[in-house]
Parts: sequence; C-alpha cells; structure tokens
Amino acid sequence: MEHLAEACPRVLARATAPTTHANPGALAAPADSGSRAALTLPMTLFFAASVGVIVVNLTAAQPLAGLVSRSLQLRPSLLGSVAMLPQLGYAAGLLLLVPLCDLLENRRLIFRTLMTCAAFLALAALARSGALFLGAVFLAGATSSVIQMLVPMAASMAPESRRGRAVGNVMSGLMLGILLSRPLASLIAGPLGWRAFYGIEAGADALLAVVLFMRTPRRVPLASARYAELLYSLWTLLRTERVLRRSAFLAALALGAFSAFWTVIALLLAQPPFSLGMNGIAAFALAGATGAVVTPVAGWLGDRGAGRATQCAAHATMLGAVVLLGVAGAGWGGFSPAAHPALALGMLVAGAAALDAGVIADQTLGRRAINLLNPAARGRLNAIFVGMFFVGGAGGALMAGAAWAWARWSGVCAVALGFTVAVIALGFVYRATPASGR
Repeated sequence: MEHLAEACPRVLARATAPTTHANPGALAAPADSGSRAALTLPMTLFFAASVGVIVVNLTAAQPLAGLVSRSLQLRPSLLGSVAMLPQLGYAAGLLLLVPLCDLLENRRLIFRTLMTCAAFLALAALARSGALFLGAVFLAGATSSVIQMLVPMAASMAPESRRGRAVGNVMSGLMLGILLSRPLASLIAGPLGWRAFYGIEAGADALLAVVLFMRTPRRVPLASARYAELLYSLWTLLRTERVLRRSAFLAALALGAFSAFWTVIALLLAQPPFSLGMNGIAAFALAGATGAVVTPVAGWLGDRGAGRATQCAAHATMLGAVVLLGVAGAGWGGFSPAAHPALALGMLVAGAAALDAGVIADQTLGRRAINLLNPAARGRLNAIFVGMFFVGGAGGALMAGAAWAWARWSGVCAVALGFTVAVIALGFVYRATPASGR
C-alpha cells in the first residue's frame, strides 16, 4: 500500500519544500531531531509486521459481528456497529491523535498509544454489556491510528534518497494485515470464541508496544505550531483542495459498499443453503480477498495517463459485482441459491473478489492523485483522505446491519448498490468538470 506511505500528518514540513501552488495549510518547521538509526532490511520487515498486526484491530470485527451480537444480545439494528465503530474510531484517531506525532517525542507516544489500544481490546474481550463493548472497540480503533505514527518513525530512519521506497515497503504490511484479518478472526473465534480473539489481539498489541519501545530510536520533532493550529490546517486543506475532496468522497462511498458486504456476509454464509462453519467462512474471506492484486496494476495505469479509464472500469466492476452478489445470495433475477448452492457460493466468491478489486483500484487512484498535490502538506492530505475513507466504511457497516435486520441479504445488497450508484454518478460528474482551481 505505497499510497498510504505518508499518512501521518507531516505538518512540520521543511520550509524549502517545493510547491506548485499556494499552500493554504502549510506549517513549516525544521527537521526533527534525535538518534538516526539506520532502517535496515530486518527493521523494515519489523515495521511492516507491526503495521500488519495493528490493522487487524480494524477489520477483523466484520466476520465476528454476528457472534458478538448474539452473545451480548445487541438489537439486530446494532449488528453493524460491531464493525462500524472501530473504523469510525480510527478516523477520529487520524484527525485527533496522529497530529501529536509532530509535537511529541514519537517513541514514547507510540508506546503509550499502543498500550492504551491493548487495554481497550482487553476491555472488549471482558465486556458483558453491549454498550461497554461498543465503546471499547471505538476507542481501540482510535488508538489503532498509531499505525500512522509509525510511518514518520520509519521515514526518519531511512536516507533521503530511499525514504519513499522504505516507507512504501513498511506500509505493504497494511495490506497483508487487512487480507489476513478476516480469516484469522474466523479461525480463532471458531474453536475459542470471539472473546479469545480480542484477548489474543490485546496481548499481541501490548507485546508489540514493548518491542517497539526497545527497538526504535527517539524522534523529537522541533514543533513550531500548536495543536489547535494543526487541527485547523486540516480543515483549511479540505476546504481548498478540490482534488482531495473529490478523491476522498469517491473513496468513502466505495468503502461504504465494501464494508456493507463484508460486515454481513458471514451471517449469510452461516445459513442454508451454504451452512459454512467458521473455517469455511475464513476460506471464503481469503478467496474473496484475491481482488487486492489489482493494486499495482491500478497504480501503473494511473502513472501512464489511463487514470480516468481505469477509474471508470473500477466503478463498472463494482456495479457488476454487487449485482452478482444479489443474484447469488438473494435470488435476484429469478436465480435460486437453494437449488444451486455450489454455483451460488462460487458466484459469491467471484463477486467478493470483483468488489474488492473495484474498491481498491478506486482507492489507489485517489491516493495517487492526492500525492501529486502540494508536497509540503502531503502528510495531512493523506490523513484527511484516510479519515474520510474510514468514515465511509463505518457508514456502510452501520447501514448494512440495519438492512440485514430489515430485509436480510437483499437489503444488504440494496445498500451496497446505493453506494455503488452514488460512486458512479459522482465520478461521472467529477470527470465532466475540471479539477483545477479551488
């Protein structure tokens, strides 16, 4: 996920950074100080693995939503909240916590934030009420934004000439964590229960916090701005950068469709005619995640001037995928899943992979677009993009839970279809109007 490479708000941009236009949100400062340990290959792999472990906190809840909801006796309409709140918390953490990495010593900040995340995950594992569990996973999601605090730490350890590549390698762990989180959660929760999963994840985060504190150097930014100024500069960038707004809105809507599907699919697969156990659901999640292979292809096409055509193809793929998922799971068009369960399951896998591919291609192109904007504000641009992205995903998860309670799988597909049609319509409007200007 190289396009996530600089998601920590690098507000303390160098005053000499090149700009191509006025920089309404720039706050310049000298480079950070502290020890400069080299970013060796083992350290790069360690950072990538750390990011992969932490991101599991955000996406693993999707296949566990049904188990948690039944165990804590949540109202059916709140089922989507189990997957929604970690993502919404992550968005809040990006905007409210991550800017602290440009004000406070990073190693200690990372240690405290990740230990706090582990405590909230442990609280979720022990929770006996729905309200306590939901509050705990929201705060665990917020503190999981420590992912984007690790980025400048890795960047500061790499030579200037290799900084972009090094950070891109570190952030590749993010995609691996996302791909493995759903099957991992299903495999653990199957024999041990959902509480065991949250307990194991809490222990892993706590251990990781200690190792990070021991292995990483001190990094002290030389701040020239106050916290309130950092937060206000985020709003200034969102208000003035049209490309940022367009890319972020499209990505948020796309993730809404993606999250709606993955939040509820485990409930569908557990019922007849599929009747899959947790191991089967884990295998489905792994097979459906193969759509992520489009990430480098989408970036390559964008670099060669085919961004608009690729985006149109991505949106069309999403539309076809949602329709296929409706046919296979809800019998749209007269198809009978009960009469052809094996075919229906294969169609669901194909639809999941296609939906993943369309969403990831759109996201990749959006990240490419915003990273071509003002270098002095690139970190904050990425933070805003990621924050809005996860807000869209949280909305999709919440609406999917309500739709499942109201109309089962047909309702969930209707929610995903609504997000997808909105993506296509908004993308058409954006492509028909110039992106220049404010």
